[in-house]
Amino acid sequence: MSRFGDIRALRAGWELDIDPGQRLPHHPGMDRRRFLLTSLAGALVAPVVAEAQHPGKVWRIGYLGSTPLTAPEMAPIWTTFVDTLRERGWVEGQNIVFERRYAQGRVERFEDLAVELARLHVDAIVAASHPAALAARKATSDTPIVMAGVGDALRYGLVASLARPGGRVTGVTLITQDVAAKGLELLKELSPRPARVGFLWNAGLPFSEAIWGDARTAGEHIGLTLEPIEVRRPEDIEPALAAARPRIDVLFVRGDPLTLTNRDRIVKLTAQHRLITMYSANEFVLAGGLVSYAAPLTAAFRDAARYVDKILHGAKPADLPVEQPTKFELVINLKTAKALGLTVPPSLLARADQVIE
Repeated sequence: MSRFGDIRALRAGWELDIDPGQRLPHHPGMDRRRFLLTSLAGALVAPVVAEAQHPGKVWRIGYLGSTPLTAPEMAPIWTTFVDTLRERGWVEGQNIVFERRYAQGRVERFEDLAVELARLHVDAIVAASHPAALAARKATSDTPIVMAGVGDALRYGLVASLARPGGRVTGVTLITQDVAAKGLELLKELSPRPARVGFLWNAGLPFSEAIWGDARTAGEHIGLTLEPIEVRRPEDIEPALAAARPRIDVLFVRGDPLTLTNRDRIVKLTAQHRLITMYSANEFVLAGGLVSYAAPLTAAFRDAARYVDKILHGAKPADLPVEQPTKFELVINLKTAKALGLTVPPSLLARADQVIE
């Protein structure tokens, strides 16, 4: 694809910022039309000039995540990332290659995988969770790190501020405590008696106590008592849910590297225990779960691709403001609701962004 012929290159940071009513500087022998054409040509040439600094180079992008992006509900995420880069002229196998590493839900593996990517001398690392981003930053001294929907980057010390990250990390972050609070409100509206809510999360995560504290406080504000259900390994999930079932009415599952990787198992177990369950990642519902409230990961990965594009053209992560999701989706699986004998309130259905029947 020719970068000269793709006007969308203007979106990558080379926009002309000219007010129609603005007076342009006077140049002898140059009229307004010629000035605009000259400026436009310069803007379109910019990315080509950047690439010309490294003629023939094939750029290497590392990806550090938990779960392979090959399952039906996960594949569109990676496709969005690759397609967004292709729109900007980066074609896999021609001028860019990907090195993908997966921790398979085991947070302790991130550090070794990050070191492996560092030894490959990748030009940037895309991190899909805050443990992945922390591991990548520890493993490398100068490699840019792009967050793709990572939890609260400020709290976890990944950036100095959202406006001026100040280091090697930038990208897309979200305030997870706000998402959990909204999810608990929706769960209360969905369930006829949500007095006791099980909170399933990976207690082996960095800052796990803060995650649990935020959820417990959010529950207290709306009159819900949360029962902690701690898991650290895949084999913990089944016994933990079985032990908690007599004490809980409904369940909230926090999406993280461990739970997302084991989403099929969790969805199956919640069905067996007949638990009304809210998830903080839409991929659970696409796999058969009941309801989720979350920022779509496809949007986060689309934005992450834009960051990668800018970095490959010379932008410094420290100068690229961190973004937050602007859209959150409520997804409801009516087939699962029917299996539970649950009637979803019409008011909730009316607000749903996606209803699976």
